Amino acid sequence: MKEAKTPALRVLSPGLLTTLQDLGREGYQHLGIPVSGALDPMSLRAANALVGNPLGSGALEIAVVGPTLAIDADEVRMAFVGAQAAIEILPDVTASAGTLIGSNESIRLRRGDIVRIGALRNATTLYVAVEGGFDVAPALGSVSTYIRGGLGGFAGRALASGDRLPLVRNSATERDEYRLDGLDLGLPKRFRVIAGPQSDYFSETARAKFFGGEYTIVGSDRMGMRLDGPKIEHLRGYNITSDAIAPGSIQVPGNGKPIVLLADRQTTGGYPKIATVISADLPALGRLPIGAKLSFEPVSIETAVEARRQMLAEIETIEDRIVPLVPEATDVAPRLFDNNLISGIIDGKIDEQGRVA
Repeated sequence: MKEAKTPALRVLSPGLLTTLQDLGREGYQHLGIPVSGALDPMSLRAANALVGNPLGSGALEIAVVGPTLAIDADEVRMAFVGAQAAIEILPDVTASAGTLIGSNESIRLRRGDIVRIGALRNATTLYVAVEGGFDVAPALGSVSTYIRGGLGGFAGRALASGDRLPLVRNSATERDEYRLDGLDLGLPKRFRVIAGPQSDYFSETARAKFFGGEYTIVGSDRMGMRLDGPKIEHLRGYNITSDAIAPGSIQVPGNGKPIVLLADRQTTGGYPKIATVISADLPALGRLPIGAKLSFEPVSIETAVEARRQMLAEIETIEDRIVPLVPEATDVAPRLFDNNLISGIIDGKIDEQGRVA
């Protein structure tokens, strides 16, 4: 008799960059270890809420192009939140096409089902949460993957074909499915920033050019995004004694083209920092794909603090925004037929309005 394998998601194709992330590991930056964690922590929290997990649980972060995953468990409840994408459920590995499902809602899948996620649209990240979470030991208090350090996640790296990502649960709980209602995952017109610690390395004219210009993301990864747009001239040179890097720090290297630093940023850096994106705008910043355009708006510390309070209040309401997934009216009759729940009807047809003919 064969020994049963642990429940898992089996990776048939890994996508461009699929990693396990949570809210990050705090308290180790003095050792040179970045916080890491989700680029868009709001979407990660929402995905976990849909499957009933604690909001900060580890989930898959998908970048640009999604993976293909096989369900190696009796039942799995999953949710997808973030970028738009073609998400298909295939009955087996031989199928060329399957059933398209929506994001921002939970779904229960069964052993042998295949989940295929296509190219992401309108954002660069999509989060996949699984009820019960992933059976992965935390590293320094977090399951977040820091690829450059080979730390956390699944073997300290992005997922690869053939991996089996172990799950805590072998079956889903008996409950209704849910959808996300009313959580704002959009983008601001301008990203709010406070003055950087070396803003005096730039003239008033250079700062005005920075805040008045529009930039295009020409390169991006989990460490940071490179911007193309108005060149920012330095007033006092572009080398400083290395000091701490905060999330959202905007460095200006010698070529005058800003770099916005993200979750896997280095902990110290030696380029002047003209500004820092406020914490309330960081989740939206993490959604921006290559080619997106953005601009910056200076705000006061007081405004940044108030915006953070509002963001924390919104986080507290995420679970209140999880509502039952009500089937469309046109779906009801076919489901009743499929389950033999319409008494006395042996044969029938459904018209275009979903009525029994």
